[in-house]
Amino acid sequence: MSQAETTDGWHQVGPQTYVLATGTYLLNAGLIVGSARAAVVDTGAGPRHGLAILDAVRSMTQLPLVVINTHAHFDHFFGNAVFAADGVEEFWSHEAAVAGISAGESQRHFVAEPEPEMAAATGKTTALVVPNRTVGADCVTLELGDRSVELFHLGRGHTDNDLLAAAGPVVFTGDLIEEGADPAFEDAYPREWVQTLEQLARLQHRYDIFVPGHGRPVGIDHVRVQASTMSRAIRIATQAKREAPADTTKAIPIMPYAPVQARELMGRLRSGA
Repeated sequence: MSQAETTDGWHQVGPQTYVLATGTYLLNAGLIVGSARAAVVDTGAGPRHGLAILDAVRSMTQLPLVVINTHAHFDHFFGNAVFAADGVEEFWSHEAAVAGISAGESQRHFVAEPEPEMAAATGKTTALVVPNRTVGADCVTLELGDRSVELFHLGRGHTDNDLLAAAGPVVFTGDLIEEGADPAFEDAYPREWVQTLEQLARLQHRYDIFVPGHGRPVGIDHVRVQASTMSRAIRIATQAKREAPADTTKAIPIMPYAPVQARELMGRLRSGA
C-alpha cells in the first residue's frame, strides 16, 4: 500500500467502525464491519486511490462489501470500478447523485496528475460505476449482521445529493462537514446548507462523532460553529450586495473564508442557490 495514498492506517471511531485518512485529496474513507458483510464509505479518486483503499479494507476484513458514495464529486466515487472488480454488486447513493455520477466524464480532467489512467479513461477499472441502490426522502437501513448502517438525507448543502451514513454513535457526513479547510461552495446551496447543518446538530442525542469527507473527526460543537460561520458569511455577502450591487467583492476581506471560497459563496448566492 502506497504511503502517498494512505497515511497511518485505520482509526477506530466507534464499534466496528473505522476511518482511513488518505493522502490523495485528504479523503476520509469509512469502514463499518458486521458479521455478514461490511460497508465502505467513499472509494477515492480513481483506480490507484481506490486500490489503496480496497487494500486497506482487505487488511481488516474479507467479508462481502457494500459501497456508499456520499455525493457525486469525483474524489468520492471514481474508485467504484475497483470495488466492482472485487465483486461488489451493491452501490448506494442519494437518488440525486445518480445523474451527477452518470455525468462523471466531465470530472475526469480533475484527476489528470494523480490518476492519469482515470483522466484518460484507459484501463479496466476506470469506468464510471453508477450506484444501483438509492436513498430518497426516507431513511434506509443496511443490515450488515450484528451491525447496521442508517442512510439518510437531511437536505441540500454541499451539493443537492449529500448522503449521510450513521453507525451507532458515528455519522459519516461526506463534505457537508469540512475540517481543516473552508467549505467548498462550487455546487453548493449555502442557505440550505446552514439549515441542513442545524438539523444535523439537533441530532446530538444520537451521534457523538461526525466524520467529515476531509479532515479529522469532530464533535457537535464543530457542526454548530460551521453552521454559524456560514450563516455570518451569508449575511455579510447579502449586505454587500444590498449596499454595492455592482461590486460585492469589497466584502471579501471581511468574509470568514479565504478569498477563493468567499467568491464561490457569493457566486452561488447571486445565482439563487
